[in-house]
Amino acid sequence: MPSRNATLNGIVMMLIGILMFSLNDAMGKWLVATYSVGQVLLLRSAAGLALLLPFVFKQGVMRTLRPERPGLQILRVIFGSGEVALFYLAVSYLPLADTMTIWLAAPIWVVVLAAVLLGERVDAARWLAATAGFIGVVIALNPTSASLSMPALIALAGSLLFAAMMIAGRQLRGTPDVTLVAWQTLGALIMGLVLLPFGWVTPTLADAALLGLLGIVAMAAHLCVTRSLKLAEASVVVPYQYTLIVWALLFGWLVFGDWPTPAMLFGSALIVAAGLALLLLERRAATRLVAKDVEISSSPDLSSR
Repeated sequence: MPSRNATLNGIVMMLIGILMFSLNDAMGKWLVATYSVGQVLLLRSAAGLALLLPFVFKQGVMRTLRPERPGLQILRVIFGSGEVALFYLAVSYLPLADTMTIWLAAPIWVVVLAAVLLGERVDAARWLAATAGFIGVVIALNPTSASLSMPALIALAGSLLFAAMMIAGRQLRGTPDVTLVAWQTLGALIMGLVLLPFGWVTPTLADAALLGLLGIVAMAAHLCVTRSLKLAEASVVVPYQYTLIVWALLFGWLVFGDWPTPAMLFGSALIVAAGLALLLLERRAATRLVAKDVEISSSPDLSSR
């Protein structure tokens, strides 16, 4: 079990990582107002890879480029690259807090997709929590003919891709973090190259620096969150990821003058509550499984008699 100091450090690292992710999202929204999604992805990913190179060399280039289960790794990269492209596209039209609220629904989609695609058994409590989260998404989207816009649907599709990436990541738990991040960043860079013909604006020196900083901040955020999960148990630090919505509200108001509607606030509260409930249910299920394993291992082996 992690020590108390390690757990505290893990919480601090998670809070710092989520703050940096929020800064990344706000910077991305600012930049896509001027530059195309492809251009932002390309320059952001190039800066991120430059920062990651020392870690790649330390681990070994061939070990990074030849991971286990390459097919699943490529599938995860496709999901992740599509997700980040859709995020920047959605946030160029929607308020930052609205976009992040929809993205926070990803754990809810994970429950549904895991049951449908992987045949995982989902108990009634998880279905109830997922249903509550889905209701929160519906409330947040406010799906009327006037409000359910194409950007909202893009954001919804992006959160589904994010959930699919999370499911693929479940199957790659043994892959080193550097390998996962390197492949993900390389995939985003390729996606940027694919989308680049749809628009290029020569950046000013200040914006070029900001685009580079975007990649550095995103990479540092990934490293902080990864370190957090190594210092403390996931069930302890993961709930702090929901501080993302607080930063999204703050940055959206300070930088862009956005303030969410009451429906968005209520929907986001319901989504966060559902996500925390799912996390608690997962923790209890894991505890019961460990207790059962201990009971089985401590029982006498009668087969030897």
